[in-house]
Amino acid sequence: MKKLILIGALALGACGEGAIPPPRAGYVPLPSAAATAQMPANLAAIHGATAPRLIARLGKPQLDMTEGSARKLQFAGPICVLDTYLYPQGRGEAVVTHVDARQRDGRPIDEASCVAALSARPAR
Repeated sequence: MKKLILIGALALGACGEGAIPPPRAGYVPLPSAAATAQMPANLAAIHGATAPRLIARLGKPQLDMTEGSARKLQFAGPICVLDTYLYPQGRGEAVVTHVDARQRDGRPIDEASCVAALSARPAR
């Protein structure tokens, strides 16, 4: 009986193979329009932004590093640190597809609150 269940499970698992092609290497999709519509406006403005737009909004990054086609810009202020991850979309310029935020001591903080705090800083 156990063999029969195992064979059935393997057969069902094989049905889905090839139905959805794997994503291209290095491709990170942007959040959907529905997902960004539910974000606070200041955070939605960060998602999909290019590096020059980020720098104009948040000032000079504390860290700017690249690995392959990916780029990480880190912005820090007295309240928090914001890591933004930029990936090229198609043949276009790299844009923010993901953000992480934390307080200066490493404790969690809401990304939108961190973006608001960094945006409120005087230009450097």
